[in-house]
Amino acid sequence: MLFINLLLLYCPTRFAVPANRRGQATVEYVVVVLAASLLAGLFIRWVNGTGKIGELLDRVIDTVIGSI
Repeated sequence: MLFINLLLLYCPTRFAVPANRRGQATVEYVVVVLAASLLAGLFIRWVNGTGKIGELLDRVIDTVIGSI
């Protein structure tokens, strides 16, 4: 960590982000979050449509009740 701080102290312009790329990380973050949200939404819609979650929960509850 000390090495990085010293390197940035003595060479600040070498690691500076150009003005035209400052918002790039924010845009990339938004795109990744939107893509993940879309995939999660599609997955939830598919799972709810097939009724697999209800069947799984029914089996888990039946197993727990049966073992008591």
